[in-house]
Amino acid sequence: MNEPKPLVQADRTYALLEGRKLSYFSGCDYFRLASHLQVIEAARSAAQDFGLSVSASRLTTGNHPLLAEAEQTLREYFSAEDALLVSAGYFGDLVVAQALAGMFSHVLIDEAAHPALQDAAQFLNAPTIKFKHLQPAEVERIVARIGRQAKFILLTDGMYSNDGAAAPLRDYLRVLPKDALLLVDDAHGAGVLGTAGRGTPEHCGVSRTRVIQTTTLSKAFGSGGGVVLADRAIRQRILRHSRLFVGSTPPPLPIVAAALTATRLLRRQKGFLRRLRKNSTWLKSGLRREGVHLPETPGPIIPILPATTAEANALHRELLAAEILPPFIKYPGGPENGYFRFVISSEHTADQLNVLLAVLVNHARKFL
Repeated sequence: MNEPKPLVQADRTYALLEGRKLSYFSGCDYFRLASHLQVIEAARSAAQDFGLSVSASRLTTGNHPLLAEAEQTLREYFSAEDALLVSAGYFGDLVVAQALAGMFSHVLIDEAAHPALQDAAQFLNAPTIKFKHLQPAEVERIVARIGRQAKFILLTDGMYSNDGAAAPLRDYLRVLPKDALLLVDDAHGAGVLGTAGRGTPEHCGVSRTRVIQTTTLSKAFGSGGGVVLADRAIRQRILRHSRLFVGSTPPPLPIVAAALTATRLLRRQKGFLRRLRKNSTWLKSGLRREGVHLPETPGPIIPILPATTAEANALHRELLAAEILPPFIKYPGGPENGYFRFVISSEHTADQLNVLLAVLVNHARKFL
């Protein structure tokens, strides 16, 4: 994987690349809260009041009151029994796995699961079985083969970042034994899916009783760090058994303050979520009307998979000519040869969406 050229995001929905200002349909700052004035001011004020870091483990002298305030706000936002902040979103899956190690006889994991979940599976200290992407029927066959007396935990992304697909959590719970748990890495679904933006569990209409939801605060919440959303017993197990949590410093306090403000903004101002869904639905509908094939997914992500290198190069040129940054990526879990991933935000303007629609439709007509 080659290191990309330096890129500076500017004006919330644009980026500067080698002196050119281009429309930016990349990254996963779905509401552009990373550049929201109130979020920035919260970080600035916290840096002035508290400094940059507690510089200690939370279980020694690093348990700053701002951490508990943020956790309470996240608990309320997600309607979870408890919330625990961790240093990074990637860490959420790992601290949960360390806390639950030895409790399960088998780990089931979607073959397209995020690397954080693949790493977490190794900590669980049980045989790991991959199942076909988003296939509860295969999970059911695996359970039948092993026997329902086994103790299972299933690992899956909530919303998949390559195409915006949501994991069928209700179906997984239906085919698993009643004592099985789901560990859902909802880095992309949290804040985005569900009526209130509570993520994939809300989107699927499932109870949190058998679901552990982890997420990053660096995407929809525009800040940083991560959070584990679970019951109090899981929180206590993490405090007792996760060396990663015990031995790490919590997120920088300005970042925690930013995440706290972002969460409150999303909870109070439903316009963010309405605009995101309006923009995504408008663009997807327009592309489908013009014959562009798109997967039926709930997320604000549009994948375009070129059939050949020549086609990929052509779309790259067409996007640059329209002053759009070409979002061609190669990333674990996505198509092996790379693809264009367009991520829609609540803050993209009608003009930006219209230009993108025109480019993609004209390109499709050439290569259909």
